[in-house]
Amino acid sequence: MSVHLYNMSANLLSETIEKMCNNATSVVLAVSVITLTLLYVSKTLLKKTTDTDQNYPPYIPSALPFLGHAIAFGKSPIEFLENAYEKYGPVFSFTMVGKTFTYLLGSEAATLMFNSKNEDLNAEDVYSKLTTPVFGKGVAYDVPNALFLEQKKLLKTGLNIAHFKQHVKIIEEETIEYFQRWGDSGEGNLFEALSELIILTASSCLHGKEIRGMLDEKVAQLYADLDGGFSHAAWLLPGWLPLPSFRKRDRAHREIKNIFFKVIQKRRQSEEKVDDILQTLIDATYKDGRPLTDDEIGGMLIGLLLAGQHTSSTTSAWLGFFLARDKSLQDRCFAEQKAVCGEDLPPLNFDQLKDLSLLERCLKETLRLRPPIMTMMRMARSPQTAAGYTIPVGHQVCVSPTVNHRLHDTWAERLEFNPERYLNDNPAAGEKFAYVPFGAGRHRCIGENFAYVQIKTIWSTMLRLYEFELVDGYFPTINYTTMIHTPHNPVIRYKKRKL
Repeated sequence: MSVHLYNMSANLLSETIEKMCNNATSVVLAVSVITLTLLYVSKTLLKKTTDTDQNYPPYIPSALPFLGHAIAFGKSPIEFLENAYEKYGPVFSFTMVGKTFTYLLGSEAATLMFNSKNEDLNAEDVYSKLTTPVFGKGVAYDVPNALFLEQKKLLKTGLNIAHFKQHVKIIEEETIEYFQRWGDSGEGNLFEALSELIILTASSCLHGKEIRGMLDEKVAQLYADLDGGFSHAAWLLPGWLPLPSFRKRDRAHREIKNIFFKVIQKRRQSEEKVDDILQTLIDATYKDGRPLTDDEIGGMLIGLLLAGQHTSSTTSAWLGFFLARDKSLQDRCFAEQKAVCGEDLPPLNFDQLKDLSLLERCLKETLRLRPPIMTMMRMARSPQTAAGYTIPVGHQVCVSPTVNHRLHDTWAERLEFNPERYLNDNPAAGEKFAYVPFGAGRHRCIGENFAYVQIKTIWSTMLRLYEFELVDGYFPTINYTTMIHTPHNPVIRYKKRKL
C-alpha cells in the first residue's frame, strides 16, 4: 500500500507536468511540486512506521497528499480552526503543502508560544524566507536572535513618548491634506485610502522629513512592489523563481535602499542633529561598540515602515466600517472629541489623545474581532509540551489571535462589536493570552504604542472631517486570499460634517 501510494503520487504529477506550458517558470514550478510531494509522501510513510507510540497532538486526516487541508483552510481558515477546536480540543495538528502545523488555541495552550525561548520555538525558521528579500540581509530574521533583539531595542528607543508628542501633529496634518482629494461627499475605497495614508504618516514620523519629501508616486509604487513580497507565493515557493512579483520586489528593494543611502550619507555629513528615529539609528551602536552600517539602517527603516503598514491600514479600515455601521456610536465618538479637546476642536495633542477612551475602546474591539495577523508562527527546534501532548521537532507551532479572540468559552457575546466590554478590568475573565492582537510576553510587538497613536489620530481627524455610513447597508466580508485579512470591497459613503 505504501509503495502504491508513492507511485500514484509520482504518476499523477508526471501526467500533470506534461500538460503544463514549456516555459522556464512552469518547468521550475512543476519540478518543485514533484520534489516536495515525493519528499512529503516519503516523510509521511516514515512517520507512520516510527511514531505510532508517541503522544502527539490529535491529527486531522486528509485524503489529499501534500496539499493536505490547504484548500479548506485557504477558503475559510477561521471556520476550519473553530471546527477543529470543537472536535479535537485546544491542541491539534494538520498538514498543508507538505508542512505540518500544530495550533495552540485558547489562553492556556497559547502560553507555550508566548513564554517560549527562541532556541526552542524559533521565529527565523518561519519568517526569514518572507522578510529577508523585503527588508534585506543583516536585519530582522536574517540575523541571530540576540542581534535582532538588539536591533529591536534600538528601534524601541526611538518609539518614545517625546516622539509620539511630535507625531500627533504630523499625522493630523497629513490626514487633513490627504482627504482634501475626497471633496465634500461621495463614496471612496476606505482601505485603499488608509493604506496610502498609513505609508505617508509612517514615513513622516519614522523616516524623517528628507525621506518623506521624496515620497512621490514613483516611490510609492516602489513601496507597493516591495510590499508585494509579503505573499503566499513568497512564503511557499523558492525565492529565486523568476516570478514577476519577485522581480519587482527585488528591484524595489535595491532602489529604495539607494534612496535611503543618499539620505543617510547626507545626514551623516550634516552637523545638524534631528530628533528622529533616523538620527537615533545613525548615532546608535551595538553592545560591542560597533555602529550600524548604512545597509543595516536602510533595512531597519524598511522593516519599521512595512511591518506596521499592513496591520495599521487594515485595522484602521475595519474600525471605520464598524463606526459607519453604528451611527449612534459614531456620534458618541465625535461628541467625545468635543468633550476632551474643546467645542471649537483645536489641533490634537498627545495628552488629549490619551483621554479619548471611547475611541480607544472601539479600536480595541476592532483589534479583537479583526486582528490583522490571523496566525503567529514558530518552528519547533526541540520537542515541546502543550496540554499533555508532545509537539515534535519540525512542526510549525501556531497561535491564532482571531480564534482566541472569539472563543465561546472565553468571551461573552463573542461575535458582537461591544466597546463597553473594556470598561471592565478583565473582559476575557482575566485569561492572560485571550487577547493578543500585538502578541504577548517576550514576543510583544514593539510598534504597538505607535500604532495606537497613529490610528487614534487618523480617526480623530476623520471624525471631525466627515460623517460615514455603509453603502446600501453593506458591511465588508473578510478577504481570505491575502495574508492579512483585509475587508472585501471596502467602499464607504461619506459627507462633510457640519460643525
